[in-house]
Amino acid sequence: MFESAQPFPFFDYFRVPYAVQPGLADDDPGFVRRLRVADASGAPARSLLWPASEAGAPAWPGHRRSGRYRLGDCTFFGRVALGTDVPGPLGRLGRGWHPAGQILGDDGQPQATLWRDDDGSVFLPFDPGELMLQFWSEGYGRSSRPGRSGRDIALRGYYLMRPALPRRLQVRLRQAYTKVQERASFPGWPVEDSLHALYAWLFGLLAELAGQPVPFLDPWPDGRSWALVLTHDVETEAGRRNLELLREPERALGYRSSWNFVPLRYQVPDEMVGALRREGCEVGVHGLRHDGRDLASARLLARRLPVMREYADRWGAVGFRSPATQRRWDLMPRLGFEYDSSYTDTDPYEPQPGGCCSYLPYFNESLVELPITLPQDHTVFVILKHADASLWLRKARLLRERHAMVLALTHPDYAVDNRVADGYRSLLEAFHGDSTVWHALPMEVAAWWRLRAGSIPRRTGNGWRVDGPASARARIRFATATGPSAGP
Repeated sequence: MFESAQPFPFFDYFRVPYAVQPGLADDDPGFVRRLRVADASGAPARSLLWPASEAGAPAWPGHRRSGRYRLGDCTFFGRVALGTDVPGPLGRLGRGWHPAGQILGDDGQPQATLWRDDDGSVFLPFDPGELMLQFWSEGYGRSSRPGRSGRDIALRGYYLMRPALPRRLQVRLRQAYTKVQERASFPGWPVEDSLHALYAWLFGLLAELAGQPVPFLDPWPDGRSWALVLTHDVETEAGRRNLELLREPERALGYRSSWNFVPLRYQVPDEMVGALRREGCEVGVHGLRHDGRDLASARLLARRLPVMREYADRWGAVGFRSPATQRRWDLMPRLGFEYDSSYTDTDPYEPQPGGCCSYLPYFNESLVELPITLPQDHTVFVILKHADASLWLRKARLLRERHAMVLALTHPDYAVDNRVADGYRSLLEAFHGDSTVWHALPMEVAAWWRLRAGSIPRRTGNGWRVDGPASARARIRFATATGPSAGP
């Protein structure tokens, strides 16, 4: 159905079948990338074109500028080929180009144009793969906050001093900081839909170019329409002692969960690890000392990582979560775990605010990232002082409608607060018995995401089948010009 001279990250992510044929690039200037509809009828092939952005590609002959832009319901950050007149390079690709849509700048004014030619091909003034990476890696934060503000420095100082501060003072300082914290207009909170709006828009455009539904692999196995993943970070000795405050209601309803421990902050008895694993739960590594420094630099990570890996082997842990959700895109793959779960989809209240804007897993090199998609218990009940779980339930139901992953993070350290314990029980009870959900451990989601990444829909004489290691459990869905069959 589709062919391209280079890999197309959007199709690779959703597992849409296409052929990579390097010879197709011979007809294009080096600064243009093309995804072509393979039409066996002999009619002119329609294409999706965009400026090349990968390292080593020739520079786009016109002006490109990094910034914040808007396309329909999607706010995005990246490089855009500016101009509302037909760009000169399009003249080298054929004639008959006319405007088909506008890209707005941060001021709401048109900055760039989508172009369509007389045969129906479409030129995008941006690289879709580059935009996806900007979301996942929080690249928008690096471009919009190039320097470290006084508040950032003060907050880092707070986390260095936090171990010596009484708990009540810690909470008061965090609450005070929240009142003066700069609430960036992006990403939105508690939900940011821009990345998934971009996915839906691209699916619709590509189905229109193809003139038929576009097949892709469902995110979840066995026909389940969404996933619920329960995780806990045990920050202190008190949290370790209070583990049953959260585990008991799970056990009563038949849930399993993941427990992330800090190796050098308190003792983690092997008997406790063994008991959790016998109940079907998972154990992960929550940094080394919970001092917010594991990912402060590549050098420090290299010193600490061998000890973290030693405890991972001892506990049978394949997952990692960074204390205070500290994260660095370039360092995370060096951890050597099967997955990481330190990114949020959106969270302005964490020490490192921002979010990847995804409520589905994704890859950072070979590392599977599992975004935290429900606001943390500490944020909801301690910082924002909510009285019940209504915020959790509203967002969980919204994510269920979007066929997404609801990944919750709670702490037994805070469960002595009845609002936390009761709220967590409410969340568990709300989806107990839901036949549409995949109740999964994070390591199971990561393993599935790898199987899915190695599988693809294939056309047969009788329709479509799944080829690859996920073939027994994967389901094929179809995107149409009006949107995916059930929304990606």
